[in-house]
Amino acid sequence: QVQLVESGGGLVQPGGSLRLSCAASGSILSLNTMGWYRQAPGKPRELVAAITSGGSTNYVDSVKGRFTISRDNAKNTVYLQMNSLNPEDTAVYYCYARIASFIAPSLQAYWGQGTQVTVSS
Repeated sequence: QVQLVESGGGLVQPGGSLRLSCAASGSILSLNTMGWYRQAPGKPRELVAAITSGGSTNYVDSVKGRFTISRDNAKNTVYLQMNSLNPEDTAVYYCYARIASFIAPSLQAYWGQGTQVTVSS
């Protein structure tokens, strides 16, 4: 079965940096668009960054210039480098991917379990 495993969350001081990783595993035929969402308490889940299989990216305005999304297709992994973090970035971050598998060749949506990012002094 296909699954996404996240890592890299934690506690960091304002102005600091974190790097999130999300690795897809299983009977993968095609790994399409991947991205990161986040959800803070009392707020709706929002798209933070996304990257296509060809490397095109887009970001929510609040993180432009601070966050960088990238992927390593050989490792089926997507990364989110987060710099100049501030308390408003505190949230649970979820990895997202659209994947076709050998037993289910149509694209399906998959979610990671989520990793907590806390920015505080």
